[in-house]
Amino acid sequence: MRRRSFLALAAVPAIGLRAARAQDDADPATSSGRPSLRVLLGPGEAQALSTDTFTYNGRAYRGTFARLPDGRVVNLVTLEAYLYGVVAHEMSSGWPPAALCAQAICARTYVLARSDPRHAYDLVPSELDQVYDGIMAESAAGNAAVDATAAQVLSFGRNVAQVAYSSCCGGHTESSAEAWGSAPLPYLSGVVCPYCTASPNYRWTASLSIGSIAAAFPALLAPLGTLWDVHVVARDASGRARSFELVADRGSAAVRGSNFRLAVGARTLRSLLVSDARKDAAANAIAFAGGGLGHGVGLCQWGARGMALAGSAAAQILALYFPGATVQNSGR
Repeated sequence: MRRRSFLALAAVPAIGLRAARAQDDADPATSSGRPSLRVLLGPGEAQALSTDTFTYNGRAYRGTFARLPDGRVVNLVTLEAYLYGVVAHEMSSGWPPAALCAQAICARTYVLARSDPRHAYDLVPSELDQVYDGIMAESAAGNAAVDATAAQVLSFGRNVAQVAYSSCCGGHTESSAEAWGSAPLPYLSGVVCPYCTASPNYRWTASLSIGSIAAAFPALLAPLGTLWDVHVVARDASGRARSFELVADRGSAAVRGSNFRLAVGARTLRSLLVSDARKDAAANAIAFAGGGLGHGVGLCQWGARGMALAGSAAAQILALYFPGATVQNSGR
């Protein structure tokens, strides 16, 4: 979930968990001895290679496939086989094994409770859930991390934890409640992270022309006239910008931080951990200085790397970023 939105999962028992809902007996993804996820691949050509592999648009996948009434292809794949195609995509295979194991546990926790027979599929293979790209995306190191943590998930009390992760927190992870307006969770309240300083995005600068910012908010600025400055007017406990003020020649307007970042480009404004925003009159631009990449909630992947290099095990890494949550066996 490194660059994706947070999706709340159902609160389900962590021990002996088989599926998210009691009425899942009719769900082919969960009713067999080897429960499968249903991953929506999309429209395209699919052809069986063997009893447990197939190709979709020329790319090999584990599991089998089915088609929805509209013709879209759904991959039916066991959870662990799905994770083989996720972990190496979401984290560099050259990183230490403990970091990859922490990533595998997070990825497994994210999907464990998502099967729902009322829906035609459980996941999409993109950043909206987790990036999943079949057998060619796998690596020996990523698969080893999945195997080494088989069935392990993060739990809080007797419930599966709600997890998120992103590339680099910039020194302090973000509260899920602040980031998404959701109910506060004690293990996603934000923590200090001194381990991600090696990330190329730990500190960054960006210059956005005033014209490009104005173009992102035409309706908002229409009654206010010409945009001429932008300020950060509210921050949360992690230091992230919760609100920006657009200052125009006939007034000003406040914009929620997450809305501002999405409008101007999440890759341009790499995170909301903006330490400075000031007008560059000569360039007719706003110069931003900040840190981190992504929403910053939950696991900081570069921080996991730093901790692993310092000798921490996967459980220790997860204990920092999800305080109070523990690694347990799901019983799958």
